[in-house]
Amino acid sequence: MTSQPRRARRTVAPAARGQVRTTEVSVLPASAAWRPGRPAGDRKFVDVGTLDLDGGGELPGVRMAYETWGTLNARGDNAVLVLHALTGDSHVVGEAGPAHPTPGWWPAMVGPGRPIDTNRYFVVAPNVLGGCQGSTGPASPAPDGAPWGSRFPALTVRDQVEAEIRLADAIGVTQWALVIGASMGGHRVLEWAVTAPDRVRGLAAIATAAQTSGDQIAWAHAQLGAIRADPAFRGGDYYDAPDGEGPTAGLAIARQIAHTTYRSARELDTRFGRIPQRAENPLDGAGRYAVQSYLDHHGSKLARRFDAGSYVALTQSMITHDIGRDRGGVETALASVTARALVIAVDSDRLFLPAHSARIARGIPDADLHVMHSDYGHDGFLIEFDTLGPIVAAFLGEVAPAVRTS
Repeated sequence: MTSQPRRARRTVAPAARGQVRTTEVSVLPASAAWRPGRPAGDRKFVDVGTLDLDGGGELPGVRMAYETWGTLNARGDNAVLVLHALTGDSHVVGEAGPAHPTPGWWPAMVGPGRPIDTNRYFVVAPNVLGGCQGSTGPASPAPDGAPWGSRFPALTVRDQVEAEIRLADAIGVTQWALVIGASMGGHRVLEWAVTAPDRVRGLAAIATAAQTSGDQIAWAHAQLGAIRADPAFRGGDYYDAPDGEGPTAGLAIARQIAHTTYRSARELDTRFGRIPQRAENPLDGAGRYAVQSYLDHHGSKLARRFDAGSYVALTQSMITHDIGRDRGGVETALASVTARALVIAVDSDRLFLPAHSARIARGIPDADLHVMHSDYGHDGFLIEFDTLGPIVAAFLGEVAPAVRTS
């Protein structure tokens, strides 16, 4: 029987494949996960052993990838922990290159003279457990040497923070001057403050929640369904697939769903409205409006730098996030936080509502709440640096007026 040649997947309009007329064809990687043997770039690695998982069972041979800036003082307490969101990674600052598919995602916030000043603080950014840029995740080798794939266990935020606690121990951080993160990163910020209160002097929880709401679970469910329905996902065992035959269509659709929740209705209406995409004609059933092209672009863009298996694992950990589980409820858990807290909401956020931030601020004994204006919705924390930067800098100066020492 003669085998048929494999076809490259289109990189535009994955949600409407076969409907959009285009000549742009490019092969997408089956997985854009970082793999051992590839250039490490700015990554460092720590092996933290076997984790007993929150949901039962264990995860052996856990490795954490991380990046650092600045110098740790002799006491090990001038450190700042930066925790990334769902599709972020440890590359907070730095150029794109062979080892890093994208440039740093928060360069306006971290660096010499920046709000998180690396002349004063030792900044650490780990790739989250379950991620795809160096830390143990579905694309990583299992003990038998093959990728974990469908065998990768379910993780919770508490598992992810346990791995980060072991990372802190390994690199000599005794106490964090500040633990800061937004969105999914904010989940881990709160978990750090409850799980290890003696290790956290200050926290900054940005555009996040103390427990995942029904609305957030619903949005996440649709994204998981898009990936799992892609035949190329193969239940999670696609890591031996050649480029062009991975679950990139499902991953791109998941990103389109998510990206809609990350931006505000006002921005999409103002920026795109009902403008057709260039010469395309939406009335013929194949042409797109500009906003459709925008979402297609972001879906394809993510497929070039992320991994579908990690997207599933991390989204599942977000669904189960509940700071109050087995702790007497959310308010009881928040009341146990001893760190001084900065809580920031984005007024146009339609995924993590300002009310979610207000609940966190009410529950933590020593907390300040700021509601930041932005037309960009949830993604305001990645855009509104002129507003966000001074707030974080002032708070960090109050909780940890540290000067770097040898």
